[in-house]
Amino acid sequence: MRKFLVVLDDSRECLNAMRFAAMRAAKTGGGVEILAVIPPEEFNHWIGVGDIMREEARERIHAHFEVFAKWMRDRQGVDPELVIREGEPISEILAQVREDGEIGVLVLGASPDKKGPGPLVTQLARAAGSLEIPITIVPGELSKERLEAIT
Repeated sequence: MRKFLVVLDDSRECLNAMRFAAMRAAKTGGGVEILAVIPPEEFNHWIGVGDIMREEARERIHAHFEVFAKWMRDRQGVDPELVIREGEPISEILAQVREDGEIGVLVLGASPDKKGPGPLVTQLARAAGSLEIPITIVPGELSKERLEAIT
């Protein structure tokens, strides 16, 4: 089964990437894998405090994931899977793509900010030539209706 890999983060454009991935998966018989990356700088504290912060980050990720997962199951009939990795976001995204042979498309949301599409899109676009899968970049300002029309 071909899976659409989407990165879960706190950006506004993440929502459109999630919607796009779920709609495409539903229409093509694919799946959705949601990747959350916990950056290492969040845990540069004493060992006990770092462990507590890591667990709190995982709890936030699970809560955030459940919101998207419920919508995907209820509205699109897609049951996403969650993967949590720790490390630098770009290297962890690339590692996940390399390690999971079922991933067929990486879906990213682009920021509508005039300064650029966002750090993930900018950095992963540079790596696009070395990936074995396509990257789909979804504009963060697309309406739900427009997303439905193009998927």
